[in-house]
Amino acid sequence: MKVSIIGGGGLVGSCAGFALQAGGIVSDIALVDVNRDLCEGQALDLLHGASLMAPQRITAGGTEQVSDSDVVVITAGLRRKPDESRLDLINRNVALFRSILNDVKSHGLKQNAIVFVVSNPVDVLTYLAVQDLGLPASQVIGLGTVLDTTRLRSMLAQRIQVPPTQVNVTIFGEHGDSMVPIWSMAQIANLPLDKYPGVTPTLIAEVEKKTRGSGAEVIAKKGGAGFAVGVSIADVIHSIALDDRRILPVSSLMNGAYGVRDVCFSIPTVMGRTGVQSHLEVELWSKEKTALLQSAGVLRETIDRVLQG
Repeated sequence: MKVSIIGGGGLVGSCAGFALQAGGIVSDIALVDVNRDLCEGQALDLLHGASLMAPQRITAGGTEQVSDSDVVVITAGLRRKPDESRLDLINRNVALFRSILNDVKSHGLKQNAIVFVVSNPVDVLTYLAVQDLGLPASQVIGLGTVLDTTRLRSMLAQRIQVPPTQVNVTIFGEHGDSMVPIWSMAQIANLPLDKYPGVTPTLIAEVEKKTRGSGAEVIAKKGGAGFAVGVSIADVIHSIALDDRRILPVSSLMNGAYGVRDVCFSIPTVMGRTGVQSHLEVELWSKEKTALLQSAGVLRETIDRVLQG
């Protein structure tokens, strides 16, 4: 499988490239960036470690790389400022994103290619990609709340001192301020979270608050997220490559689950080689469903504003 990463010279794109190299599942990693020297430098750095990793082809180039790619990842975009919401980015990033989409279309895509949006605000830009590219909606996804979910799991694990891999809680909705942690189904090692020793409503509220602000905290302290988003991107791509039908909270076009249509956001989504296989509508607490519908409303308002602009 060939994966092209548009924005591969930057922090997010290069971390994704390294995570894919470490995973050893995809056969071809192509970095694409307007800063050709930086892009070539990142590819060279990856190549230098290839003998310790996996037998993969690693290249750097322009958007012509997308024409024979199985997955096209778009990480390029302006960075969020520490005091700026992901939705505030929309006016600054839409023009750049649409120029990337036009460039991708000019080179053509394989019939079954998956376009994977990471640039923020990811849910809005994923919707624009569905509209502009003319691909089946199932072949266009966004990173959605995959990153938020692993942040929440990891920070909860740290607070209650359990292995992060034994924490199971997922975030639905927007990758942003209206995200909805689904505490009603949270588990630790298959045990109900609310029955686990040391877990209190106060602790849950503190972890949720920490998660909501964690993106801005990383931006303020190191300039932007890299490692966690890189492995999150690789996790989704590996699911596509292996056609394993895993359930992931990627962002995709809603077609009626929870009564939501015509926005892209995250709910449990079965992923495979052809992209989105199906959405799962699981029972939620009433307050969770209300918050999810509010999240959809926030995104719909933003999309309408963009389309009218």
